[in-house]
Amino acid sequence: MRYRTLGRTGIQVSVHCLGTMMFGAVGNPDHDECVRVIHAALDRGINFVDTADMYSAGESERIVGAALRGRRDDVVLATKVHFPMGEGPNRGGNSRRWIVRAVEDSLRRLGTDWIDLYQVHRPDATTGVEETLSALTDLERQGKIRAFGCSTFPAEQVVEAHHVALRHGLSGFRTEQPPYSLLARGVEKDLLPVAERYGMGVLTWSPLASGFLTGRYRKGTPVDLSTGRAALAPARFDPALPENARKLDVVERLVALAGDLGRTLPELALAFPVAQPAVTSVIIGPRTMAQLDAALRGADLALDDATLDRVDEIVPPGTDLYRADGAWRPPSLADPLLRRRRPADRAAA
Repeated sequence: MRYRTLGRTGIQVSVHCLGTMMFGAVGNPDHDECVRVIHAALDRGINFVDTADMYSAGESERIVGAALRGRRDDVVLATKVHFPMGEGPNRGGNSRRWIVRAVEDSLRRLGTDWIDLYQVHRPDATTGVEETLSALTDLERQGKIRAFGCSTFPAEQVVEAHHVALRHGLSGFRTEQPPYSLLARGVEKDLLPVAERYGMGVLTWSPLASGFLTGRYRKGTPVDLSTGRAALAPARFDPALPENARKLDVVERLVALAGDLGRTLPELALAFPVAQPAVTSVIIGPRTMAQLDAALRGADLALDDATLDRVDEIVPPGTDLYRADGAWRPPSLADPLLRRRRPADRAAA
């Protein structure tokens, strides 16, 4: 296992980070098996574990907490805040009110006194970034978190946050966690250069592009749109749609490239973000022991310049062939009213 420094924090983390979104009701409800997977990852040299309060409504954090008993000092532990936790207003978002409540809940579920990296899971258009940074800076000074970062923030908001932090004497985001894969290279245009400019660590998610880079979806192979991810978003996987046909064409070319290297498509897919200089660690999200083994099978693969040149020919730098599941959309795109009425008109609409 290789290790890199997490931005300018001085913290050394493995180039593969164990993501735990699939531990709990959403993925694997067997807590004992999940603990075994976590232990196996740690035994293989992974020292970086990423979770979030909203994963299976807190269940993932409880599983991680159980797995780290007796091993907490050896693990760099990351979790996140933002998404609603329970019914009612003010139980989510990036306000001080919610963050100071949510961090206590996460600490309790994780069974720890501190969180190494506390991340804001998504932007919040209703909360000023100074409010968020102020709350996080206080938690850092209190010792409840060691550092904080953001996840799936656009480059312009990362820049704004850094300027706000400097202007008000606050700590700033030390890391960013964007989606990045062979099929989703859009962050190369702006976000990754910004992260490098500000010395931020980068944890990337969805390296297998929602399953498109597992080898499961191939050109000419029928896709069952009634099960798994395909059932949740059929339009993303229906091979009859032109945008999906294009992805499958690209997948075939990537399969051929992986074959020339004597590797599998998933091994190539996981090695690709590791080769990007701005990337610190790549999040893998196994549900089972077999998936963990498969994800780490190619951990030693380092892509040379010739291979990366071939990748660029297949998927040009900065190109997104799909929008990652769960990626953030600006309110101006997500809410039609913001494109059609002035804010003052909305109450009367």
